Amino acid sequence: MSGIRNSLQCHCGQRIIARDVMQTGFYLRLFGPSYVYVKYRCSRCKKLGEQFVKQEEWDGGILRNAAEEVAADDKERFDTLGPIDINEVIDFHFQLENLGDLKGIEPPHPPAKKVKQRSSTER
Repeated sequence: MSGIRNSLQCHCGQRIIARDVMQTGFYLRLFGPSYVYVKYRCSRCKKLGEQFVKQEEWDGGILRNAAEEVAADDKERFDTLGPIDINEVIDFHFQLENLGDLKGIEPPHPPAKKVKQRSSTER
């Protein structure tokens, strides 16, 4: 199966990113596939490792950190909401059972942003 790899992993299961890589190079062959050589030290188990990745499957983005899926302002809003308790989970479960179709779902309304008022002495 050919395709581009999504990530490199150590034998312990840790994802290898750019800061873990000590050396990269190309292993060119006249016949058959060429390879990209990656030598790394795992940030979890601290062991040295190396991998050969087919050049067709290599993408430089393999070693980049995964982008955060949540924006900073959303993360701040989620932190203020606190953890989900068991009663909220149960209520959600019952609401899903009674849901006929997706048209019955109302989009969530974000809380109003607090605007800091400046006093007349701050000017």
